[in-house]
Amino acid sequence: MTAAGFAALEAELKHRQQVERPRIVEAISEARSHGDLSENAEYHAAKESQSLNEGRIAELEDKIARADVIDVSKLSGDRVKFGATLTLIDEDTEEEKRYQIVGDTEADVKSGRISISSPISRALIGKKVGDTVEVNTPGGGKSYEILKVEFI
Repeated sequence: MTAAGFAALEAELKHRQQVERPRIVEAISEARSHGDLSENAEYHAAKESQSLNEGRIAELEDKIARADVIDVSKLSGDRVKFGATLTLIDEDTEEEKRYQIVGDTEADVKSGRISISSPISRALIGKKVGDTVEVNTPGGGKSYEILKVEFI
């Protein structure tokens, strides 16, 4: 994963441990003070929230412990590989697109970050500027030409 993706995971973990966890504990205490726990919807909702939060904390700790962080700014070359920021042109619509190839956990197509395991990434890996790539997507076949490969 990229350094930015790793930092985002660490920030979420810190927020869940230092903000969400105490808030949920307070909600459980408040709900307990209302009496009979067997019919207390607030208590059950707070306990469920606690369970979900603790599950996510465990998941984040695992991902952080197993993360292999790659500093993209130290990469170079003219071929597409993990961390590359690409400028592509859709050969059907002539629309220019910009993507960065990132780890699965940090992928977000709307912000231009695509997963290394996505069909488009798999088709692009190893290609260079000027190459045309055919990609089978859920919406049908697409054809892209690589205009630029950067490591930023």
